[in-house]
Amino acid sequence: EYNLVAEDFGGDTMFVDISAKNGTNIEALEEAVLLTADAALDLRANPDMEAQGVAIEAHLDRGRGPVATVLVQKGTLRIGDSILCGTAFGKVRAMVDDMGERINAAGPSTPVEVLGLADVPMAGDIFRVVDEKIARQVSALRLSEKKREEQTKTSKVSLDDFFKQIQEGEVKELNLIIKGDVQGSVEALIQSLDRLSTDEVKVNVIHTGVGAVNESDVMLASASNAIIIGFNVRPDSKARKYAEDEKIEVRLYRVIYETIEDIKKAMAGLLEPEHVERFQGRSEVRATFKVPKAGVVAGCYVAEGKVTRNSNIRILRDGVIIHEGKLSSLKRFK
Repeated sequence: EYNLVAEDFGGDTMFVDISAKNGTNIEALEEAVLLTADAALDLRANPDMEAQGVAIEAHLDRGRGPVATVLVQKGTLRIGDSILCGTAFGKVRAMVDDMGERINAAGPSTPVEVLGLADVPMAGDIFRVVDEKIARQVSALRLSEKKREEQTKTSKVSLDDFFKQIQEGEVKELNLIIKGDVQGSVEALIQSLDRLSTDEVKVNVIHTGVGAVNESDVMLASASNAIIIGFNVRPDSKARKYAEDEKIEVRLYRVIYETIEDIKKAMAGLLEPEHVERFQGRSEVRATFKVPKAGVVAGCYVAEGKVTRNSNIRILRDGVIIHEGKLSSLKRFK
């Protein structure tokens, strides 16, 4: 189909039979890639220029702030460089390589985690080393453009009655706000949902972000008649109450395919009744201590509602789920 002819048949394309599952020929594949890059294609990069590359992944870290995993494609990235990556800018405060070691410089083809950006960039954003003043100006310009785009994409709807509204001719678009734990998951979800658009109904992602569903997301959903989808994250307490008051639907998922299936079913009018999750209470972990035989015990302070034995619990850190399970025992702290 793509006019690739194997070397065995007189062509110039290297073929390698591999199995990632069994670990077959992975080294041969690496050798083939290096040989092709070096000998056949003569791919080279200049390490002596200001760095350029691409953001592969990005997330918000509690202790370190916005963290972007970038791949340097040209030049050398050094600590102290001012970089612009999509709408985010900042000064490289620290760099961590794939072994978890701190490094001072990263040359072409090096993947590194970069600390020091003011915001979380999008996966796939191009980064460049530029003058700090220019970085600020371009970042502000791109941000205002992005906000203007989001505001123009506005048209209360729930997935359950969405098909009915389509039939009545009220809705031609399904507006979605997507929040996820890492930028990569959000990007994958957007691409999958974009493919669901049909001639009758357009799936419209009006806003995306990394981190917990917050109050401003609910306000945007209210103004734009949108549904909020949380992937591996949960709404904070203010957002949850505001969503209940405004009757904004917040759908929470752990698996991408379930999200896509639900949207498909909503568009086809086949959505089954959903299992409602009733919020009971929220508590904060103030201290942890080890108890022989029991393991690690969390000393908690109940912030709202109540906590009961045998109830299902979720442990959240920065709005991102780190554990789900059942509460096995409860003891009053004296």
